[in-house]
Amino acid sequence: MTRQDDLDSVYSLLDDLEATVGGKRKLGDCDGRMNWPNRGIYFFFDPEETRSEPDQLRLTRIGTHAVSEGSSTSLWNRLRTHRGPQRGTYEDGGNHRGSVFRKRIGEAIIEKDNLEKEYSEWGVGSSAGRELRMEELDMERRVSEYIRDLPFLWVDVDDEPSPESDRAYIERNMIALVSNIDTESIDPRREDWLGHHSPVMEIKQSGLWNINHLTEDYQPEFLETFEGYIDRMPGFA
Repeated sequence: MTRQDDLDSVYSLLDDLEATVGGKRKLGDCDGRMNWPNRGIYFFFDPEETRSEPDQLRLTRIGTHAVSEGSSTSLWNRLRTHRGPQRGTYEDGGNHRGSVFRKRIGEAIIEKDNLEKEYSEWGVGSSAGRELRMEELDMERRVSEYIRDLPFLWVDVDDEPSPESDRAYIERNMIALVSNIDTESIDPRREDWLGHHSPVMEIKQSGLWNINHLTEDYQPEFLETFEGYIDRMPGFA
């Protein structure tokens, strides 16, 4: 089997997953009252980009949560952090210091629009006071607008938090498979993909809003593990 074959298998399994959960969602339409699994893996797609063939939306971010022993973060908690609050002081904004996904998208927008001076503290430190967060609120809102419009899927993988969990295993292998770094470029990204403006070379080259596992060798066997979890997924309401 070639990398192209394995990549086609991933997208075929994602089609199966989409049918199981009743379609892709967007974070702008989601809330914590929905029947989210406790733990899982999420897959974001670009709404304006399709694979070379067939006509499928291409993956743009693969992620999970709670892979450190003792972590109690739930799948929805992680997705909510990416989405940002919908009310309150930071309404329609968010906290990029709590979400690397938000941080990377913000970096690309800042680079694209030459806003480095206006947002010189973006991504600096693990926390920020109210004054700085208010100064960054407009950019946080732009990041939220972008993320909330990305279609996504998720799979229920409720094993114990650990770097050796199936969630971590599937995540790192899928990232390695989809990444275009140091390998044949499959499903090339459009010239106007926001990630091309990222100051992080790995994002530009891989075509993913990910940093880790991009240059690793993947194990094709992970596809069977992924398929097994999809087969055990209940419908979603």
